[in-house]
Amino acid sequence: MSIKKIIPCLDVDDGKVVKGVKFEGIKEVGDPVELAKKYCADGADELAFLDIGASVKSRATLIEVVRKVAAEVTVPFCVGGGIRTVEDAKAIIEAGGNKVSVCSSALARPQLLRELADAFGSQAVMLAIDAKKVADVNGNQDSNKSRWNAFSKGGKEDTGIDAIEWAVKAVELGAGEIMVNSIDADGTCAGYDLELTRKIASAVKVPVIASGGAGSLEQIAEVLLNTDADAALVASLLHFEKTTVTEIKKFLENKGISVKR
Repeated sequence: MSIKKIIPCLDVDDGKVVKGVKFEGIKEVGDPVELAKKYCADGADELAFLDIGASVKSRATLIEVVRKVAAEVTVPFCVGGGIRTVEDAKAIIEAGGNKVSVCSSALARPQLLRELADAFGSQAVMLAIDAKKVADVNGNQDSNKSRWNAFSKGGKEDTGIDAIEWAVKAVELGAGEIMVNSIDADGTCAGYDLELTRKIASAVKVPVIASGGAGSLEQIAEVLLNTDADAALVASLLHFEKTTVTEIKKFLENKGISVKR
């Protein structure tokens, strides 16, 4: 088994880390720089920052956060939210970010993925897919015929685009990594969407990060053991101090999962 990564995710709004459930009920949980330092020291393999405000004001604030984080941590980190152009991504990279993540902007203009890959290399381009299970034309959600659509605008707008097909297309355009975020599971602590993660991971040849729903050590192990995901994104469990990166990795090792110590 390949070495699996644990990636703390920090949703940032107006310079503070926040967390919600299914993209709603947002509450403040801490300072992004202090949390980044804490998770880095505890053994995080990478970090992910998402500007959930993505306004002009929050963009300037996020750039400053990126600079401060880059000066304090030694692990790679990805930054997303509101990146619509190569120039937006360049500002993140120049401030110290190692990768950029795009979601809504790529759905609106898929060519952005190719432009970013040409400018910075595919290894610096992550596609985030906010996916939600939808019923078929007859209103059924038969598990054997499950379909997930890719949503944009912070999980509020159904694009009607099949999430698995979108992942495949995105990789062809230049995405070097896919983050699969289940809207149904986000912040619920009820576990990752294993079926969705499994289908996307088996459809693409780039690293896949499972996101949305981690509520226990067992659930983190489950998604890494039962899908081809290369990493697990963790937020609530860490932000609310229910566990630590060190404890997660020890648990995974005991389950026979290879992790970097």
